[in-house]
Amino acid sequence: MKQEQTQTLDLALEALERIAQHEKECGERWGEATAELRQLKELVSSHARKWERLAWLVVTVVVTGAASVVTTVLT
Repeated sequence: MKQEQTQTLDLALEALERIAQHEKECGERWGEATAELRQLKELVSSHARKWERLAWLVVTVVVTGAASVVTTVLT
């Protein structure tokens, strides 16, 4: 009976150690994933600003071109 309790206790302790190790590994991976997501967010924001500037340039060129055509036709 006592040997069974010892085996059960050993199994429980081993399970707790495995759980602790798993939690540690998951915590490290979570930290890495969070840092990578922050970097990705910064990169996406940077690209968005560049594309927004390009979009405004295209809109300005189109509006200016349209105004030039209208002015030329009306003159």
